[in-house]
Amino acid sequence: MNDVYLGVGHRAVMTALQVGLPILITALAVGFIISIFQAVTSIQEATLTFIPKILAVAMALIILGPWMANTITTFSRDLFSNAWLYVR
Repeated sequence: MNDVYLGVGHRAVMTALQVGLPILITALAVGFIISIFQAVTSIQEATLTFIPKILAVAMALIILGPWMANTITTFSRDLFSNAWLYVR
């Protein structure tokens, strides 16, 4: 029975990583590029990173949003359709 719970937990963590990582990597890449730009041009404005990151994350959400929603919906549907396995 513990294998069932561990499997569900593993699948939940993997689904969360699968859905969250593209957005995090986008924000990290844009932040890295802006940091290099700031180092090269000696512009040390702290607020310079906010707008490009927000725009990049918004674009990533617009592009990847349907896929993310489908992934989460599929996981939830499978979880609820197999709920009888989790109850004794």
